[in-house]
Amino acid sequence: MKSKNVGQQSVLGFLMLISLIFSCEQKMFNEGKSAEADSAMVVSAHPEATRVGIEIMKNGGNAVDAMVGVHFALAVVYPSAGNIGGGGFLVYRSNAGEFATLDFREKAPASAFDKMYQNEDGSIREGESIYGPKSSGVPGSVDGVLKAHARFGSLPLADLIDPAIKLAKEGFSITANQARNYNNNRNSFIENNRDSLRVALVKQGQWEEGDRLLQPDLAETLIRIREEGRNGFYEGQTAQLIVEEMKHGAGWISLEDLRNYEAKWREPVSGNYKNYTVTGMGPPSSGGIALMQLLKMAENFDLKTYGHNSAQTVHLMTEMERRVYADRATHLGDSDFWDVPIMDLLDDQYIESRISQIDPSQATSSDSVKAMESDYYAESEETTHYSIIDPFGNAVAVTTTINSGYGSKTFVQGAGFLLNNEMDDFSIKAGHPNVYGLLGGEANAIQAEKRMLSAMTPTIVEKDGKLLMVVGTPGGSTIITSVFQTILNVLEHGMSMEEAVAAKRLHHQWYPDIISMESHALSDSVQDELIQMGHSFNTRGAIGRVDAILVKEDGTLEGAADPRGDDWSAGF
Repeated sequence: MKSKNVGQQSVLGFLMLISLIFSCEQKMFNEGKSAEADSAMVVSAHPEATRVGIEIMKNGGNAVDAMVGVHFALAVVYPSAGNIGGGGFLVYRSNAGEFATLDFREKAPASAFDKMYQNEDGSIREGESIYGPKSSGVPGSVDGVLKAHARFGSLPLADLIDPAIKLAKEGFSITANQARNYNNNRNSFIENNRDSLRVALVKQGQWEEGDRLLQPDLAETLIRIREEGRNGFYEGQTAQLIVEEMKHGAGWISLEDLRNYEAKWREPVSGNYKNYTVTGMGPPSSGGIALMQLLKMAENFDLKTYGHNSAQTVHLMTEMERRVYADRATHLGDSDFWDVPIMDLLDDQYIESRISQIDPSQATSSDSVKAMESDYYAESEETTHYSIIDPFGNAVAVTTTINSGYGSKTFVQGAGFLLNNEMDDFSIKAGHPNVYGLLGGEANAIQAEKRMLSAMTPTIVEKDGKLLMVVGTPGGSTIITSVFQTILNVLEHGMSMEEAVAAKRLHHQWYPDIISMESHALSDSVQDELIQMGHSFNTRGAIGRVDAILVKEDGTLEGAADPRGDDWSAGF
């Protein structure tokens, strides 16, 4: 607005005009921990990545175009979990209501075998499946993102990767959380890398909020992907650098492993909860099956009347969870290698039999809870999830990880990205818990070229055939229960998306037989009541970082970024 025009306005008129302009700007672009929009929304783990996705859609891109931009941007601005050296799962819903689910989970190298982390006496060589190149599976993220773009994308790939290249070349200002994380992991980065001077996250002094992070090696790797597509990562210079890192760290990944990697379109897992349809990812993700089991059980109880985080609600959710996680440990794995009894696990009569085992007034000991009898294992808190709805009505839910925070802690020297430590998500020995306490058995045993089991749970919910919710979270073994609680918070407890995401969370996973809860999740009186029922507790830090979108009754979008992290919503 020009100053000469301002002078012509009355004070009241001027204020009204400013208010109108501000209102229009808010409608055009709204961002924050919670955001509302008419047309499109992105919620991700970092503001810069969220803004990349929004700009792509403003330039005519669809949800999958935005997904490509967000994914590569997160690899730059959120290196603890955003990645090109990891893997994940994508759930896509078109504006016509058609679903597609993509598995770009990492794979075991061809040289892998069941006892590769055991000594001759069967004892575990501690740390080998967690740190350094020995812990890495074959990365799937680049192949998966490009495969989704080839099928559903509309804009040129270069336009979608360029923002990430710019962020890597020119840098970005790190957050207070990131400064603290980089400083806390400094020694680990030095110990697990050949030349710490080439590690962008290591600096001479301490990182501080607002410092600028430059990643020139990563920029060059992204340029090769932009110019050569898949071959810019799985062959040529980048592949050579990965294999060279393997040789220096006694890792297992070969050039042939990289060339042979292929993301796979899988059948979605879908079912009904009351008058809602819930669609998620099938094996090797356990999330879709486990979430559907939990919802089918929850349908049998009046959780709405019992109330959010009441003693009765928490007791019943815990009893459901311990049974679902028992089934997960025994029956779930890569369906290319293991006959996963999906239909049996979701069968109504089986669900009823599980419900009949639940005493509404007394906790069940996990020792007495067994998995389903049939003829016929968590990743890190630093997984990440993003949710996207585009102006055309398409939706994408993506959860991706390198497993532990900063994965194996090893950067591919000269390429600037972190290797995953996903091999720890296999059952490295039957009955031996992984780093997050999840048990596993034969279904998730290590085999050459097999995908390791995952708890990732990208999910899309519909009501009466219309898009209602896009939701997911990081959080390792707590992913499934965090998505479960968020959905119930909206559907049963009448919360807004912002309230549902911010609400305190709890978790039970069969073993250890304990309810983990965030600080102040339960009142003292509720805890006392649950103790009388036979439950025990531990208080821990944040559970999950849910990033979700709700389509409200008037068709507008509510994006909710988890206040537990730097997560950010934006829409227009």
